[in-house]
Amino acid sequence: MKAVKNILSWVIPILVGFLIAAVIKTFFVSVVKVDGTSMYPNLQNNERILMLHKAKIKRDSVVVFDAYGVDQNNTGLTKDTKYVKRVIALPGDTVEYRDNGQLFVNGKFRSQGYITSQQQADGTLKVAANLPKAKGVVLGTGSTFKVPKGKYFVLGDNRSVSNDSRYYGFVPRKKILGVVKVPFWNGKHDLINSYQRAD
Repeated sequence: MKAVKNILSWVIPILVGFLIAAVIKTFFVSVVKVDGTSMYPNLQNNERILMLHKAKIKRDSVVVFDAYGVDQNNTGLTKDTKYVKRVIALPGDTVEYRDNGQLFVNGKFRSQGYITSQQQADGTLKVAANLPKAKGVVLGTGSTFKVPKGKYFVLGDNRSVSNDSRYYGFVPRKKILGVVKVPFWNGKHDLINSYQRAD
């Protein structure tokens, strides 16, 4: 009987620990691996990041979403495929891109300080040659569009290579799994964690 008590004294805490970890992973936070260079230079290929399941989605938030059924251009996706992108516009927002990739949301200029002016100008309005023909949101100088209710307009920070809303359209809220956070010692944390800039 004493042996059983000894075994239970270390088995029960381990089981409780696993249960707590499972609850945290399911409802609060998960670790996600970045796959590809679409968020470069702010997130690197194979970098591990934290995803908060319940965090509020704002403009400029970096999010993880279930790409299966969203990116219909890519027939090789599985139900486990996740994309990491930046939210440019929220449901109901009106978006306009002007010369050199200048972004206006609801008529107000957005600086996009998380990428360089060159990245904005060279990548935003051009469609990457290596990606399928755009079936998503067509961006053009002076053209505007409104984000539908319950959906988000997302772009990768590495605009010239990113497969994003320009190719597959808006991302439904139900597909967004969480908001990305990186630790403070990551040199890019201020460009990822709730990026805010006075415009």
